[in-house]
Amino acid sequence: MPQSLQAPNAWRVLFLLFLANLFNFFDRTIPAILGEPIRLEWHLSDLQMGLLGTAFTLVYAIAGIPLGRMADTGSRRKIMGWGLAVWSGLTAINGMAWNYWSFLLIRMGVGVGEASYAPAANSLIGDLFPATKRARAMGLFMLGLPLGLLLAYFTIGAMVQAFGSWRAPFFIAAVPGLLLALLIFLIKEPSRGAAESVAVKTTPVAKPLRKVLAVRTFWWLVVAGLAFNFATYACNSFMVPMLQRYFLLSLQQAAVATGIIVGVTGLFGLTLGGLLADKIHQRWPRGRLLFAALSLLIAAVCTGLALLAQRIEIAAFVALFSLGWLFSYNFYTCVYTAIQDVIEPRLRATAMALFFAGLYLLGGGLGPVVVGSLSDHFAQSAMLAAGASDMSEVFKAVGLHDALYLVPVAFALTMLALWQASRSCVADAARMQQGMQEQDA
Repeated sequence: MPQSLQAPNAWRVLFLLFLANLFNFFDRTIPAILGEPIRLEWHLSDLQMGLLGTAFTLVYAIAGIPLGRMADTGSRRKIMGWGLAVWSGLTAINGMAWNYWSFLLIRMGVGVGEASYAPAANSLIGDLFPATKRARAMGLFMLGLPLGLLLAYFTIGAMVQAFGSWRAPFFIAAVPGLLLALLIFLIKEPSRGAAESVAVKTTPVAKPLRKVLAVRTFWWLVVAGLAFNFATYACNSFMVPMLQRYFLLSLQQAAVATGIIVGVTGLFGLTLGGLLADKIHQRWPRGRLLFAALSLLIAAVCTGLALLAQRIEIAAFVALFSLGWLFSYNFYTCVYTAIQDVIEPRLRATAMALFFAGLYLLGGGLGPVVVGSLSDHFAQSAMLAAGASDMSEVFKAVGLHDALYLVPVAFALTMLALWQASRSCVADAARMQQGMQEQDA
């Protein structure tokens, strides 16, 4: 029986995948940072701003399913390379949008390009690294998320100030992505299942969707991802505008504060969380998901307390919300790796595509539009309660702040789903290993 092996080029390829992931999140974050100048220029409601994020996310989710199947049967480097070229090119075109609807349609195109990346990259990591190192590798790969956010939140405001236009960041962001696409095409892929402890067949699987959906743990992880993405996409879409309206920060100040909350925390959460999750998994088979559940409980409590404190000092708000976000990052290293533990190698890109469909169609897709709609509703209620007849930015600030209470609620629901997944993961992982051994025999 062959031993699990690490590909000789594993770390070099992982570095390229990390860079592409960084620009993936950098590009998709730009509209959230520029929300207020875009809203004011085109006189938009928070519901319309939320629809920008929702439309992108729905297209991302739908396109991800066929692209995930392509990644299980075709060249992953070509899928990732072309996807990176498409989303980078369309990001530049986004800077030329002439009204709300043109901006919305171009963002949907960006969503198709970005949908090609995650399933193929996750599948490739599963073949580059053995199971004992996957959480660590996944943590390093997912560092692209906080670093991409950090780079965006720390530089976009300065770009707008330097060029005097909210359009400039879209043009600048496209250049590194197009260059990186050329390097992705040169990746040497390992064979599927190369890092497994048992031999893996390379023939296509009959009824792949049915086989993936038959795994109970996978269903609970999809539910957890749905709630988690609701929270993160709602926060990423509206945190900068909320800080500008409610705490009266400038665009650059609000962007930097948000960068600390969702970016700096990820640098520690993903590196330390990945190492800790691997150690816990080696001692307790279900420990990885229990660790994730505890982390999301802490995230729910901290973000909830930060919002309940209302108009506290901005430093205190950022510190408390950041602590919650730090623990929330353990979702990525624990859950993404748990999927690979219970799904056989030939189906992992398909499973990730289905997982992302649940995350984005019903989670990330709903987060921005529900919070945006609730923000408009609460703003209207605040206006009526004050006996005013005209909507002002003061009422819009209260409305958006109160709508973000959905973030800690969604984190609490994520925790409950992760607890349920931890109860079935050991049995599902054993069934997967037994099935692979029967194939080998």
